[in-house]
Amino acid sequence: MRVGLNATCFNDRPSGARQRFVGLYGELIRRLPEVEFVIFEPSDCPVASWFNSAANVTARRTPIPSTGRARKAIEGGRYWRRALANERLDIFEGFNLPFVKSPSGRTMQTIHDVRRLSPDWALPERTAYKFFFKRALAQVDHLITVSETMKAEILSFYPDVEISVVYNGLAENAFDSVSVSDLIATQKKFALPSKFILAVGHLEPRKNYLGLIDAIAWLRDAGEVIPLVIVGNESGLRKVIEESIQKKRLSDSVKILSNLGDRELYSLYKLCDLFVFPSFYEGFGIPIVEAMGAGCPMILSDIPVFRELTQDKCTYFSPHDSSSIALAIQRVLQPGSQAPQIVKYGHERVKQFGFNILGSQMEKLYRSMA
Repeated sequence: MRVGLNATCFNDRPSGARQRFVGLYGELIRRLPEVEFVIFEPSDCPVASWFNSAANVTARRTPIPSTGRARKAIEGGRYWRRALANERLDIFEGFNLPFVKSPSGRTMQTIHDVRRLSPDWALPERTAYKFFFKRALAQVDHLITVSETMKAEILSFYPDVEISVVYNGLAENAFDSVSVSDLIATQKKFALPSKFILAVGHLEPRKNYLGLIDAIAWLRDAGEVIPLVIVGNESGLRKVIEESIQKKRLSDSVKILSNLGDRELYSLYKLCDLFVFPSFYEGFGIPIVEAMGAGCPMILSDIPVFRELTQDKCTYFSPHDSSSIALAIQRVLQPGSQAPQIVKYGHERVKQFGFNILGSQMEKLYRSMA
């Protein structure tokens, strides 16, 4: 069997999608040694090298860049028809839109979320995404998504699509390599306070960092100075966030850290006193799984996917109300709180997100598609 993976959307920039691809498909490749995996790389990143120990992986460098929608569309229009006709694949899976259908075998598509259908997005982009998304759902042989919440959302939009759920995951024992010296080095490098709360995610509106900063200001005005560390790469909102920090006189209490490696990020999870995830919208929420793996107490936005991932066993707040966020922070940080129960629950729950378990699900799905 020959399987093609359209990996032209990936590059070295950290993201949940990249983490899923490396962990989950690395496990799938290991489980199917008899299958040849053809990885179609972008022009600017040797994606197949992420699996360089696998003898059943073949690379195809394409002219398609990993970023820039216009260039991707132009180069993809020139490339895919001829390339796929020559490959004669049994299965072809894509991970981004526009959708590409293989002329042979079956075509699959992974969708992480449909946030671009939200009114928060500009009408031209929302209209274009809706067109490409509906076209993809009409042509795909099988769709994969990352949560039952997302499955329900997609089916409400297009009820006839064949769809499976495979969660995002975390490498087993991912945090075991974080040493005491790593913790000391990270604390010193970033001049971290002895106690702080942590938020992780790209600097974009849906992550609701402005609401979280308002909550930190609310706590300060109530007499509680609680430092906050935000870890996230720029996605258009950094300047606005920095202006909010300055306006609310929180420059001494709030840090923004970007372009961290896994070792530094995992050290921050280990060092923090509380993990906060204030998003308005997510298709999944990999930082929740990471926080579980690190043994962090956490508080989360009261949105369906977060309740799904934590099985209603966490502390939740309204992301639209900064006082709700602040009160949840107070509640979990105080002595005698639910924090130990949250940590104990997370320790057990995170096992269900291991790539060994998720890889087994993917193996069954791929064998059923052959």
